This record gives sequence, C-alpha cells and structure tokens, in this order.
Amino acid sequence: MALKELIEIKFRLADGNDIGPNKYTPSTTVASLKEKIIAQWPEDKDSGPKTINDVKLINAGRILENNKTLGESRLPVAEVPGGVITMHVVVRPPMNEKARDKLQDDSLKKGGCACTIL
Repeated sequence: MALKELIEIKFRLADGNDIGPNKYTPSTTVASLKEKIIAQWPEDKDSGPKTINDVKLINAGRILENNKTLGESRLPVAEVPGGVITMHVVVRPPMNEKARDKLQDDSLKKGGCACTIL
C-alpha cells in the first residue's frame, strides 16, 4: 500500500486536548475510529465514553456514520501536503435508565427503531 493513500487524523476533545495524530487507510470504518478513541481516552478525564454509540465524530460540520468508511465519508483533502485532518469528538453524557427509556419511547413515537445493541 502506498504511503500517500493513508489519511492522517487527530481527534479534538471538548476540552481542547487531542488524541493522535495517527494514520488510517480509506477503508477504516468510523466505528473502528470510535473504538480507538475509547481505547486511547485519557485516564484523567472523568466522563469518558463507554461504547461507540456514546461518541459522535464531526468533520467539516458533518456527523460521520458508524457504518461508513473514511473513503465513503468523503473527507476533505488536506490543502497542505502532509496535513492532518482534525475531527471533533462529542461524547453523549451518561443517562440514567429512566432517561434512556424516555429517549427510546420518543424515538418509537417518531417511527424510530426499538433496536437493542448487544
């Protein structure tokens, strides 16, 4: 694989700290990026994500979908050769059982799916 095919990405946390940069192939899924973020989450931070569903990745104003690859997400090409793409990480605050049930009920009323992820 040619080195120029790799995409260099760093993840900006809400407090301004970064995870990375690291290089990824265009076939890397957004879900696997989220798993890496969870694994590399700073230990001194209190409210870290527990699952990939607790994390949203935002690039160029768009929320990236878990099932898409970096190539499918059409990341903007870095303007400077060797440039690093910065993605913003948003963590969903922890919810108690009652709030989670209400969110699921509201989703069902709007025609959403009552899927449980195991």
